[in-house]
Amino acid sequence: QVQLVESGGGLVQPGGSLRLSCAASGFIFSIYVMGWYRQAPGKQRELVAAINSGGNTNYVDSVKGRFTISRDNAKNTVYLRMNSLKPEDTAVYACARMSPGEQYWGQGTQVTVSS
Repeated sequence: QVQLVESGGGLVQPGGSLRLSCAASGFIFSIYVMGWYRQAPGKQRELVAAINSGGNTNYVDSVKGRFTISRDNAKNTVYLRMNSLKPEDTAVYACARMSPGEQYWGQGTQVTVSS
């Protein structure tokens, strides 16, 4: 079955950096668009970044220039490098396989940006 397992979250000070990882299994990873979503308390889940099979990327405006999504198809892993973190980046971050008919989610990893 499809499995997505996130790691790398934690507590970081404003201006700091984290790199999230998502280990995928149970499907042909290399052909799918992968994305990172986040959800903060009291807010809707939003798509932060996505990357297609060819490595093309898209980002929500609020993270452009600060976050970088990448993938390593040999390792079945997608990453989210987060620089210049702000308190408003605090959320649970989850990766997803973004196929047209079905979407699969991981459990998520907590990112807290606070001094």
